Amino acid sequence: REHSHSKNYSEKSLLNNQSTSGIGKMKITLLFLLIAPLAFSATAEKDFSFLDSAASPETKSRFAMLDDVRILANGLLQLGHGLKDFVHKTKGQMNDILQKLYIFDRSFYELSLQTSEIKEEEEQLRQTTARLQINNEEIKNLSQEMNLKIENLIQNKIQLQEKVWGLEDKVTKLAIIQPTVQETNEISSLKAFVEQQDNHIKQLHKIVEDQHVQLDKQHDQIMELEDKLNHIELQELAENSFTEEHTESNEGSPFLVQNSTAVMHKLEGAAPDCTALYNSSTLSSGIYTIKPDSSEAFDVYCEMKFGTSWTVIQNRVDGSLDFNQTWDAYTNGFGDLNEEFWLGLNKTYSITKQGDYILRIELQDWKDNKRYIDYAFTLGGPETDYVLQLSRISGSIPNALPEQTELRFSTADHDVATINDLNCPQNYLGGWWHSECEETNLNGKYVAPRSKGRLDRRKGLYWKPRKGRYYLLKSTKIMIHPTDLKIFV
Repeated sequence: REHSHSKNYSEKSLLNNQSTSGIGKMKITLLFLLIAPLAFSATAEKDFSFLDSAASPETKSRFAMLDDVRILANGLLQLGHGLKDFVHKTKGQMNDILQKLYIFDRSFYELSLQTSEIKEEEEQLRQTTARLQINNEEIKNLSQEMNLKIENLIQNKIQLQEKVWGLEDKVTKLAIIQPTVQETNEISSLKAFVEQQDNHIKQLHKIVEDQHVQLDKQHDQIMELEDKLNHIELQELAENSFTEEHTESNEGSPFLVQNSTAVMHKLEGAAPDCTALYNSSTLSSGIYTIKPDSSEAFDVYCEMKFGTSWTVIQNRVDGSLDFNQTWDAYTNGFGDLNEEFWLGLNKTYSITKQGDYILRIELQDWKDNKRYIDYAFTLGGPETDYVLQLSRISGSIPNALPEQTELRFSTADHDVATINDLNCPQNYLGGWWHSECEETNLNGKYVAPRSKGRLDRRKGLYWKPRKGRYYLLKSTKIMIHPTDLKIFV
């Protein structure tokens, strides 16, 4: 800093010296221009004095005046040239001075910035030093506490060693002294009692193990019964709610309106639904051909479990299929029904418009934990962009989809307006029922967690409730089946 100040002071001195020398030169030039005409006039008078004596007084005075005028004009001309040169030189010097002043100001500004940075660093160093001092005091206190604890442990160790030595002495004395016959009989009886108790404990342990096995079996049976009971309660709840809708207004559940076109179907030709196949004693999961009302026949994957049959409309297991597809692909379906696939919005709509259905979403995380959630739902046709409305019924995971809200299906090439005007399919790399670009999108990019780097959550496959943690997903399955199982009898 002192070096910078001395440098600036030297530059100022140089500028002052240059300006002073320029002014001195200007004064000398002016003096020379004033003296030169006078000297020239004196010389001219001396050289031409002989002409003055011969000429008349009038002629002499006239010539003298003309000579003075010429000399004065010449002097003024030279003075003008000198002033012009001086002005040019002065301008150049002033430009140099201004340039150096600009450099000086810039250097001074940079120095001031460096000074402020140094002050901030000094302040940070002071704060760091203060924190280190506080940490040092804490470490010192901890060290003292640890020393006290170590001393206590050493004392305890010494006491334990003394007790061990005392016990060794007692054992040695007992080994030397032979027990009496009475003491021997007591020891034998105690030994027999201990053996008897040990056998009894072994028997109890075996009984406990047998009971544990039985409890495991009963637990498995209870789980199966709970699944069946849950399914029956689901069915009864749905049937009761639909029965009440005949007598009550639609205000309690505005979107669960029973489809008036639902009729009793008989198994003539292709079945209208996987449930009809199950009721006709088709009990194995697999690919079957169905033909819903007012629709062409097409293949579906029927999953038979929980005492009924589910029609699978989406299946993801390993990320082998890219779900970033067009609107036409999502409308007509894509993929392999034996592996990953999307059944198609048009086919799903042709099934659901036959009656009221339950939507089940099954999820599996990367620790192979399985969860599910069931919704009562309605699905609109193509003129509504297959609008979806949900109402959660039950499940083992918190809800992550908006309820009682019209969710329109959209893809990157067929985007619909959302509340925040974002292109959700383009951001999430897959078609889905979006409202505000929710965190959950089961048709998003399949991303496996890696040992290095963070998972791209905004484009990965996961389940994210509004108030809950992320459930990173390994596989997903979306299925439907009718709420009224008697429709397809």
